[in-house]
Amino acid sequence: MSSNETAIEILALPSLSEIPAEDWDACACPEAADGFRPLDPFTTHRFLMALEDSASVGKGTGWQPTYLIAKQHEEIIAVAPLYGKHHSQGEYIFDHSWAQAYENAGGSYYPKLQIAVPFTPVTGRRFLVKPGFEHIGPGALVQGAVQVAAENQLSSLHITFCTLIEARQGEQMGLMHRVTQQFHWENADYADFDHFLAALSSRKRKNIRKERRTAQAFGGKLVQVTGDQIEPHHWDDFWAFYQNTGMRKWGSPYLTREFFEIAHETLRDDILLVMAERDGFNVAGALNFIGRRSLFGRYWGALEHHPCLHFEACYYQAIDYAIAHGLDTVEAGAQGEHKLARGYLPVATHSLHWVADPGFKRAIEEFLAAEARAVEQDMGILTSYGPFRRSEEEHD
Repeated sequence: MSSNETAIEILALPSLSEIPAEDWDACACPEAADGFRPLDPFTTHRFLMALEDSASVGKGTGWQPTYLIAKQHEEIIAVAPLYGKHHSQGEYIFDHSWAQAYENAGGSYYPKLQIAVPFTPVTGRRFLVKPGFEHIGPGALVQGAVQVAAENQLSSLHITFCTLIEARQGEQMGLMHRVTQQFHWENADYADFDHFLAALSSRKRKNIRKERRTAQAFGGKLVQVTGDQIEPHHWDDFWAFYQNTGMRKWGSPYLTREFFEIAHETLRDDILLVMAERDGFNVAGALNFIGRRSLFGRYWGALEHHPCLHFEACYYQAIDYAIAHGLDTVEAGAQGEHKLARGYLPVATHSLHWVADPGFKRAIEEFLAAEARAVEQDMGILTSYGPFRRSEEEHD
């Protein structure tokens, strides 16, 4: 890629081990250079390397790493986690109907390209640009990804869970913008959980209190551990929880056992485990990742069923932690309108799409316009049914 002012070299590398961690993170999380937590840990070298080293991505997984690197004068100025995809699993921006329509028309939808964090429906920067190169970095990455797709005669490129700013940049580059939704909890400077409850309607407030009492009656206690508090036996237990949930929900777990072993060595400071402990044994647990301003709920599992324990471990314990540590939001993952009654409100999420076939592109553009209108309407209705008080006059 070149311009009148500069030349940018684009590389597509099969392994993150070919890129020094400091060079990748200078683009992915420049705020960490000043001693701050990354805004989110999911695009850091250590997280993506854990996926690769554990064989959670790579041969046989349908996620083939093809990391994009943009260099100017031998300096890495922008990077992106790019993957060749042979299916649409683990993405959470659903395009199965697109694939079926493409195949029915005689095309080959797979393989495709995806700029994303595998198995992680969390909004974050996807055009990872080193400070000072914001004016050229995103365009270089998009042009490079499209070029890889075109040269390999691939059907499409997808950039999922990007930021709104990136979505607008992508639209200006000719990419299609898709709007979907999740449910997030927002911290209105609550002093504690009771302060949060006071903002809810009487009925929702009483229901949450009842759910918390019910959950606590499982016969043990909820324990939060992070950093050096996490010990190897916690991962033994959580692996059993994770396998149980994976087998019930999507057939087989996305992450390997080795991922959690690597996470213990390199990601403990990014992790909060909420474990339900009874008589010295953990019977259920939730895995969260800690960002600079947000807590990200990722996985839950249990070996025993106890009423409301899922709500307590995943949603209420997360709110407790966020309030205690001054975090702005809790993102509790994809889907789940049941989160609404528990203080999590709908928010828009964004993705970008490029397809090679002009006719298929027109069909998708029509679909996305109709879908965006439906999502906007749905978010308005859901918000109106939210749990928060309608007036200051409402009391217990």
